[in-house]
Amino acid sequence: MTTPRLPRRAALATLAALCVAGPALAQDAAAWPSKPLRIIVGFPAGSSPDLTARALAEPLEKALGQPVIVDNRVGAGGNIGADAVAKATDGHTLGLMINGNMTIARLLNPAVRYDPLTDLAPVSLVGVAPLVLAAPAGAPGADARAFLDAARSAGDKWSYGSPGVGTVGHIGMELLKRRAGIAPLHVPYPGYPQVFNAMVAGDLQLSMLPPALANAQIKAGKLRGIGVTSSGRSTLAPDLPSLGEAGVKNFNLEIWNAVAAPASMPKAHVDKLAAAVGAIVRTPEMRQRLFQQGWQAVGSSPQGLANRIQADTQVLGGIIRAQKISAQ
Repeated sequence: MTTPRLPRRAALATLAALCVAGPALAQDAAAWPSKPLRIIVGFPAGSSPDLTARALAEPLEKALGQPVIVDNRVGAGGNIGADAVAKATDGHTLGLMINGNMTIARLLNPAVRYDPLTDLAPVSLVGVAPLVLAAPAGAPGADARAFLDAARSAGDKWSYGSPGVGTVGHIGMELLKRRAGIAPLHVPYPGYPQVFNAMVAGDLQLSMLPPALANAQIKAGKLRGIGVTSSGRSTLAPDLPSLGEAGVKNFNLEIWNAVAAPASMPKAHVDKLAAAVGAIVRTPEMRQRLFQQGWQAVGSSPQGLANRIQADTQVLGGIIRAQKISAQ
């Protein structure tokens, strides 16, 4: 079957329209932003996402020529802020989000009012970090392999703590249980400080902690670092092996934060924003600032962030479904 061809006059009209639209789109992108930008953060002032957003705000103002305001919309593990970003229609709203808000939010709670995969436009990764598998200072095993052997032998007599059902510390440990063949029981706590206190008291045998928290307690001799959850060693915890080195195959888990926009934002604006964020994140000053906050700086293209979202959603979503995890 032959493909129908446009009449010559219609084809010329279409070509002319494209020729006009190209410069118009470029002019529109050059003129954007035309008013102050707003970065919505779903966490309180002083939190890690808030500090990252405020670190980006000043250099982003210089790069784009408009004031940048940080707007904290706190609640529901960042999902209230993410929902506000998804529903923004002013063309000048973006969000600084953690990975859960952009991947598994709706899988954990179907009542979440936005769909992270369709209502948000990925802009750029900002920072990534592994978690640290930590244990009490007197934990058994001379190294990570021996510790995991002890965990296998203990079965469900061991317990692990997390800062709540559906958090990355919970889902990550459930992933490790499958990949490493261990079976500790989950004990949720209100937050990481309570998890740390329970480990020091001997009520828990292991947990996955953010590196900034874990490193301080490891150096103080209160906890023992077993390994990091990234595929290789991390500059954020350089003395610790990856869990892959300890024999856990196909295990790679990182927390990350990123800039996102409403899905309605024009692609030309998203691309311009991504270029600005990526350039800022790659400066030595911002790399150092993020490192001090516990992040390894990573600027990415929108497609690079989209790929990360897809991969994480597939892996973590599989664990959520298999274990029937719900954060409702």
